[in-house]
Parts: sequence; C-alpha cells; structure tokens
Amino acid sequence: MNSTYPQIDVLDMHTGGEAVRIVLSGYPPIPGDSILAKRRYAQQHLDHLRRFLMFEPRGHYDMYGVLPVQPSLPEADLAVLFIHNEGYSTMCGHAVIALGRYAVDYGLVEKVEPLTRVNIECPCGLVSAYVEVQDGQSGKVYFDSVPAFLLAADVEVQVPGYGAITVDVAYGGAFYVLADAMSLGVDIYNSPVRHLVDAATALTGAVRNAVTLAHPEHADLAFLYGSILTDGRNHPEDGVSHNICVFADAEVDRSPTGSGVTARTAARVAKGQIMLGERAEFESITGARFSAEAIRQFEYGEGTGIGTGQAVQVRVAGRAHYAGKASFWLEDGDRIGQGFLLR
Repeated sequence: MNSTYPQIDVLDMHTGGEAVRIVLSGYPPIPGDSILAKRRYAQQHLDHLRRFLMFEPRGHYDMYGVLPVQPSLPEADLAVLFIHNEGYSTMCGHAVIALGRYAVDYGLVEKVEPLTRVNIECPCGLVSAYVEVQDGQSGKVYFDSVPAFLLAADVEVQVPGYGAITVDVAYGGAFYVLADAMSLGVDIYNSPVRHLVDAATALTGAVRNAVTLAHPEHADLAFLYGSILTDGRNHPEDGVSHNICVFADAEVDRSPTGSGVTARTAARVAKGQIMLGERAEFESITGARFSAEAIRQFEYGEGTGIGTGQAVQVRVAGRAHYAGKASFWLEDGDRIGQGFLLR
C-alpha cells in the first residue's frame, strides 16, 4: 500500500476482557535515555500512530495497547509504553499479566517450569511478572508491583451534580480516586455502565481540582489517571469486592484493573482494613477476577509529603488470553482512516 504510515503488525490479547494490543513490528524507533524520556518522545513525535492503532476503524473508544521499546534498565527482559484513548499511562497491570505470557511464549525469556520470571520495565519502574508454566504451556500470571501507597485518606470533595463525596487517593503505579459507588447514587451491580462512567468522570474532575498529587521519584508520575468505584467492601471477610475503573478519557476497564487493585490494597493496608500477607479478591464488570495481597512494607517517601512506612509492594494475580494477530496500514488519501472516535 502507498502510504506515509508504516505497516504495523500486532498481537491482540485480553485480560478479563480488557484489550491488550501488542505491537510486534513496524513502529519507528523510540529514542530516550530512560523509559520516561521515551514516553515523552512518543507523546511529542509519534502520537499519530497511537491514534492509528487505538482509534476506529482499527480500534475503539476503550482500546488499549503496548509499545515495546529498548530497555534502559539492565535487569529488564523487556520495556514497554502503554497507550489508550487519551495518551500514555505509567502502569497497566492487566497488560503486564498478558505481557508475561507473551514473553514466555514468544521466546523473550527462557521458559522455566513451574514458574518463569519476566522483568518488565514500565514507566512507573521495574515490575516482575511470574508466569506459571506446565508441560510447556503458559498459564496464570502474577506480578509484584512498584511501591504503592495511600496519598490522601477520607478527603471530602464537592462533585458537581453529586454533592459532597468522601474519597481516598492512592497510588499503584498510577494515581486513582477510590470511592463507594453508592455515595454517588449509583450501584456497582445494577446501574447502567453509562451512569457509572458519568459518576466516575465527574469524580475524577473534582478531585483533580481539589487534591495536589506528589510522587517521590518523578514528577511525570504525579497525575490522576482515573476513578475506581467500589461496592463498599473493604475487608477480606466481606467477600469478593466488585469495582469499575474509569480512566484516561472516560475509558472503561473490563478487568478489575491491576494497578487499581494495587492502589486499593495499599489503601486498605494503610487504613488497617487488611493485613500484610492477607489475600483478597476483586471482580470487574465482566466477572473477571484478580487476587491481590500486600507482601512487603517499605520505609518509603521520607521528605516528600507521603510519610514513611506507608508504602507496600502488592502481588496481583490474573489470567490473560490470546485473541488474534493483524497487520494494519493506511492507504494514501484515507484521511478518516488516520483514526476517529465515536461514542
């Protein structure tokens, strides 16, 4: 095909129904001496290709993708950028779970039974995934998060159209607002998804105006990614907790959200709702489940306003599946084919 756009080959997977489109070939080199520098370069110089892959007619409003890049950390087996409808996230647990299987099955690491470790350099830092392997077949994956923490607890914000809402703000590789859906007048089990999205989007906007974010490692990490509405269950003895994550530009996560349940677990530990080593389960709107437990506590963040002893490493487990492969290109003169979104 005659085009100034390259042909891009992809592998499609999903984790709990949430898309993971992995670029296999065709993407231009992304320079930078760090993963965050590469992220900035992609934002500034290659964003037309993000729209090309994520938007219609090749993607959709809630599409999600992965761009492999050259690692800058010597211990990393691979390095990735994450892309979605708005831009470039700093962490994605559902994608890490898929990437673990991909790395094992496509020979990026040596396959070891019964468990293969895959070190993945993400914009938030190095994340280690562990892939179960039996008779040569990859299966369930868990990953150990970057340090996660509760930044602000029980903050009251005024949300236009919903009133005063009490929320937590926590970090699990990205910052999220955590709130009981019922406090916004919606039901995580029965309300239409559109109503949940509207409530979560309004909440994210209100918290952006009310809460100043800080991260001890890099200012690029200090942005609010989205809101997680929960069923109000915050103790393991309450049973499986259902939640919906609405992130980026009102994008709906079909999975329980790996970085989201990391943030929820960090908040639970900080508030005394769960103990280190105590496992809990989280369920998404598709019925997919992740398990999570805090496995370590850190003296972390001194002098940053976060405090010390408030960060934990969270282990999150889930399953990803392959969906197919595709090659995408753009014909000359196809302006619409450069990418558009309808909702």
